[in-house]
Amino acid sequence: MAKKFSKPELSRKINGDIPFDDANSVEEPETTRLDVVVLNDNPRFSRATIQKFIKAGYVTVDGVVTDKPNTPIEDGMEVTLTVPEQEQGEKPPVIYEDDNVIVFNKPQGMLSICKGDFSTEPAIENWGEIVHRLDRDTSGVIIVAKNFATKSMLQKQFQQRKTHKTYYAIVCGEPAQAHAIINIPLARNLKKPTTFMPDKNGREAITEYQTIETIEKNGKKYSLVELKPRTGRTHQLRIHMNFIKCPILGDPVYNPNGPKADRMYLHAASLEITIPGKPGENNQRMTFKAELPEEFRDALK
Repeated sequence: MAKKFSKPELSRKINGDIPFDDANSVEEPETTRLDVVVLNDNPRFSRATIQKFIKAGYVTVDGVVTDKPNTPIEDGMEVTLTVPEQEQGEKPPVIYEDDNVIVFNKPQGMLSICKGDFSTEPAIENWGEIVHRLDRDTSGVIIVAKNFATKSMLQKQFQQRKTHKTYYAIVCGEPAQAHAIINIPLARNLKKPTTFMPDKNGREAITEYQTIETIEKNGKKYSLVELKPRTGRTHQLRIHMNFIKCPILGDPVYNPNGPKADRMYLHAASLEITIPGKPGENNQRMTFKAELPEEFRDALK
């Protein structure tokens, strides 16, 4: 028995009654997602950034703002991206500046490096080449280079551990030893890729600390500690203090359930480093300092 076709029109085409290239058929216009179209025209941005632009209303289709990245775009439609201006923001307090470097007292809450390939949020790198960084919630001394030769010179010192940094932190509790060296390797936490954790197979991480003062407030102890990192791992000081059961006050990542605080109490107090000398002069070994913020003093009263 002959098998019936469930699609009569297809059966008639197979039998030759209707040509496949039927002149009456209408070809559907090709469509592409809006974010793909904008990305193809602006390859310097990532797709994630393009999608942010679209959702923020910076893209129009035929003159109309369209905020959905998956909007289908047909041939002939006019797509326009208006790139928002990047805000440099107010220049942070300058500790030192010459023709090769700028040293800032970074405010708590300011980024060291812009987020993503485009950000309208001010960051330290708006004023120079980044050679090291401080976490957003950390305040204090940070140095940037004004040219690539200086950037290379400074970076090598950080890589070769020829810089000396001192931090101050207010931690919850009181360290069991007033002075000690913490040598605990660290590795990325694969369950939370933006964080790190102690791991015997991780990278070497060494911190020296000294307890300066301990107070009791509302039945709880808090200590001001001096921290001298001998290595420069991401979040090293925060993880090491948490490891000895004295997490940094206000740390949103490693002490999320700790006492409420108006900031993370970690401050980069000084940086010793060699910078290029003036023309005809030798390089200079200098120490840059940033005073302890007033809120640290208030928290210890």
